[in-house]
Amino acid sequence: MATKKAKPAGRITVRQTRSAIGYAPDQHQTLRGLGLGKPNAVRELEDTPSVRGMIKKVTHLVRVEGE
Repeated sequence: MATKKAKPAGRITVRQTRSAIGYAPDQHQTLRGLGLGKPNAVRELEDTPSVRGMIKKVTHLVRVEGE
């Protein structure tokens, strides 16, 4: 059986759920800034106000996992 590893405090996992095709260019750039680019891409990021703001801007394209 696989066990989940504990994440370090202050980290969040972000998964891109939709493609950015058809959305504004600044939303494409926000995804790139988060390190995402294709659907189902996953990144573990620092939980900072700037990252939270970026996630809020593209909330319709991403999902924060493990919250």
